[in-house]
Amino acid sequence: MKTVIGIDIGGSTTKIVGVQNIDGKQTLIEPLFVRATDAITSVYGAFGKFTMQNGLALSDIDKVLMTGVGSSFIDKPIYSLDCKKVSEFTSVGLGGLYLSGLDEAIVVSMGTGTALIHAKKVGDKTLTTYLGGTGVGGGTLLGLSRNMIGVDTIEHLEQLCAEGNLDNVDLRIKDLSSDDTFQINGDITASNFGKLSDIATKNDIALGIANMVAETIAMLAVFAARSYNVKTVVLTGNLTTLKAITRVFEDLEANFGVKFVIPELAQFATVIGVALSGGEE
Repeated sequence: MKTVIGIDIGGSTTKIVGVQNIDGKQTLIEPLFVRATDAITSVYGAFGKFTMQNGLALSDIDKVLMTGVGSSFIDKPIYSLDCKKVSEFTSVGLGGLYLSGLDEAIVVSMGTGTALIHAKKVGDKTLTTYLGGTGVGGGTLLGLSRNMIGVDTIEHLEQLCAEGNLDNVDLRIKDLSSDDTFQINGDITASNFGKLSDIATKNDIALGIANMVAETIAMLAVFAARSYNVKTVVLTGNLTTLKAITRVFEDLEANFGVKFVIPELAQFATVIGVALSGGEE
């Protein structure tokens, strides 16, 4: 039984997954990721670890498909296996629909930056359209946290956010108006960091940074969904594992009439998508 290997080489992590066709059904081999700043080192590290853990020999592998910003550095076969590059945006759309079980959605990839894709199944094909994106993402989260509060790991940041209070950081609608007939929920942010207090703690600032990143991404997703008359947004990427980020999407659902879905294995959606593509776009 031949295995298709998918590899997503990002700015700070490389993810890898396998797909096998069993009785006509595509079955995943559990994905994994490695951290490395060098693309070539991370690819070979991920490939070696993945094949060893799953007992795969080179003869078991049909093809290797790659995506991500770091894939441009791989211009030679990996252990004599030819590698084909697949569009990251195609991979995001395929992976998002596969994991969510939906036929159409706006798929948001929240990595170092953020990309938005409209994905729709038409017959036996999935059509994907890159809608644009923003430089606000995980890189923003860590960069601002490092500069403002001296924290540069997601784990530490999440611990701080758990005890944060946005009342000491953000200006909200309820701070500007007490009119109950106002059309916008009073808890909606009017200005991120617009009420930053001198008594704000590191916890408050950490939560404020996370909130700003998540709200920026959420509103872009809402606008994209409205433009395509789609009611569901699938969230993918590493930021889906951060509670301070996902909480924001949950809070905004009712206000804007959009359902935000975070499927299982959401952080691996892109690499799953590249493996499922079969190299065909």
